[in-house]
Amino acid sequence: MYGKAFAPEYRGSLEDLSVNASLEEVLAKAVEQQQRAELAGSALDAAHAGLAVAEASRRLGRVAEADRAWKASYRAAREAGDQGAMAWAVWSGGTLARQRGELALARRWLGIAADLAERGGDVVARGYSLAGLAETGRIQGDYEAVGALHEQLLAEARRRGEARHTVWALEGIAQMHRNSGSYDTALAMFEEAAEIAGKADDARGHAWALRGIADVLSLKGGTGRALELLSEAEGTCRRMKLVSALAYNHKMRGNVLFRAGRYAEAEECYRGALAEFEEMAEPRGAALARLGLVKSRARLGHDRAATAAELDDLHRTLGRIGLLHAREMVEAARAELGLAPAGARPAA
Repeated sequence: MYGKAFAPEYRGSLEDLSVNASLEEVLAKAVEQQQRAELAGSALDAAHAGLAVAEASRRLGRVAEADRAWKASYRAAREAGDQGAMAWAVWSGGTLARQRGELALARRWLGIAADLAERGGDVVARGYSLAGLAETGRIQGDYEAVGALHEQLLAEARRRGEARHTVWALEGIAQMHRNSGSYDTALAMFEEAAEIAGKADDARGHAWALRGIADVLSLKGGTGRALELLSEAEGTCRRMKLVSALAYNHKMRGNVLFRAGRYAEAEECYRGALAEFEEMAEPRGAALARLGLVKSRARLGHDRAATAAELDDLHRTLGRIGLLHAREMVEAARAELGLAPAGARPAA
């Protein structure tokens, strides 16, 4: 049995904030509390408030503000001598690094966060840090290395009845099944995640689950239902100001339209998503949106040599980020468009 979803990153005097609170509301309250704590000389309260500032800023796509805030939270937590609060701050920094495409740095910070949390006896911070490491590996496409960790964290979350973390783990494992071609298994897990998130009032987790369901349904030919689910999820993203999730929603809409052969509409969606990702400095999302854009334009008659050059550039970009699965997607795009593999063309 799962309880109502809560946001453990909202700590101290902010712990009553709902997991579904608007990020602008969270940011305003956190900044106010941070100023109060600093005036009162309470380092721990300042650390808690700084963490909320960091997370709200990160999810709003304000990466410079998020970077300053998590570091300030860590300094305050260190001054207070609280290893749990230090762990949460470093977790936020590691999550931000992953969002910015700095995957090696993300692994470093998240490993440090997990160690701090274990020494500080903060079970939830440890779980979130390990989950961050697992997600980083999954994003890179290293499923063999992180599959068991995902399953371990899912079992731990189920045992504790922690809905939000259960939903996260289900969605991560489902994504690996989807990328491996096990669509029925992926769909069942995304649907379970959506059900748990809905009952636990976890709007963010529910929106991500709907995106996953839409993706798999689209792969099975269910274009209309997929677009309906994405519209439902988009409403949640807009209401909560989930900037990154909204951009990924728009990118997925492009995927659904592309699979349905609606290339002009897909191009428009990818172009919009690319602008959103670039505005928040999220290179992974930007690269994936660019890939969809290149494929759509190719289907609409774009020059083949120019298309090949753009795919070459994307291959290099994804390699620098370390996205192994995404690089495979570029090679699949070459084959789909009838272009030679990377390195197979003669030099100009």
